[in-house]
Amino acid sequence: MNYNNLHLVNPPFNSSITDHIIKLDILRSHQLAGTTPPKIFFQVKSIFHISESIGSARIEGNNTTILEFIESRIGNSNRINENIREIQNMNEALNFIEENFNSKPITRAFVSELHKHVVKDLNTEGSTSPGSYRTTNLRISGSDHIPPDFTIVNDLMEELFQFINKPCEEKYDLLKTAIAHHRFAWIHPFDNGNGRTARLFTYAMLIQQGFNFHKGRIINPTAVFCINRNAYYDALAKADGGNDAGILSWCEYMLGGLAREIEKIGSLADYEFLKDHILIPALHIASERQLITDMELKILTIAINKQVFQASDLSRIFKGKSPPEISRHIRRLREKKFILPEADGRRKYLLKFVNNELTRGVFQVLDKEGFLPLPNEV
Repeated sequence: MNYNNLHLVNPPFNSSITDHIIKLDILRSHQLAGTTPPKIFFQVKSIFHISESIGSARIEGNNTTILEFIESRIGNSNRINENIREIQNMNEALNFIEENFNSKPITRAFVSELHKHVVKDLNTEGSTSPGSYRTTNLRISGSDHIPPDFTIVNDLMEELFQFINKPCEEKYDLLKTAIAHHRFAWIHPFDNGNGRTARLFTYAMLIQQGFNFHKGRIINPTAVFCINRNAYYDALAKADGGNDAGILSWCEYMLGGLAREIEKIGSLADYEFLKDHILIPALHIASERQLITDMELKILTIAINKQVFQASDLSRIFKGKSPPEISRHIRRLREKKFILPEADGRRKYLLKFVNNELTRGVFQVLDKEGFLPLPNEV
């Protein structure tokens, strides 16, 4: 790419990019009137964080399967290798963004912290100087792009931060995000972990712009890129020339994919859809694999249908049983992490399907229903 000053490129009014921006702005401005209970929705978000983390690592050549990662989370794997740790780092970085990031400007300190999360405790995919810009020149394997000389990285990144944080009309937010993602990847500011950090950086920008789970949204931007890694790299390469046509081609690729992903995942805020199409089928998969007993299947089905249940709701499947016996079944489900309290100090419960034997089934059904960009591995 011939160096050019960062600037917003105006797409033609009748272009598909404009259509994508309008659609995304509508999705951003309207809070979903979802019926999925918050504690269930939060678990769905966690599932997509896992998908986002695996997908981002997959782009960089990490071949860990969904199943392998799930097994590491539920304690069925005694070996946490570097590939698993790389995905864990990404997942923790996503949580860091949501827990600590707000409307403050995106700064070097914030991006450095993201990079530290990405490369933490890694060897092959780690860094010799976590959080610090590179002090040598790089070649990118499999790419014709040669990142700029290390001596100007700091200036280029400062220009990027100014571009991001400069106030503009909201209608330009998404163009700014797409252009910033490309520029970050083009600069390649760190010695390693640039792609992973760039995708987290983009997630943070989208959160900053209002695409967050507090509005009932789940965003999975890496899904756009990991569906076809070659298409992602080709789209980035078109923008490397620095001309407006190439940059707009990249924006069309990224924003079109993002609009499709957000619209698709939004249906999971509808509890009837989530219940009938994802959770109940996932329970039956667990039952078929003998991961849960017939009685657990019945209780957890009630949990799903009721959203929140208590011991008295189980009377029809425990006819003639004493309250202490029913309580023992509930206690066993809690010990197996299949249910969790609805609120502290109250004996009401709801389904838990993250980091337990139900997670595989949830992933499998999400994949079957077209929600995951990763191949069916569960």
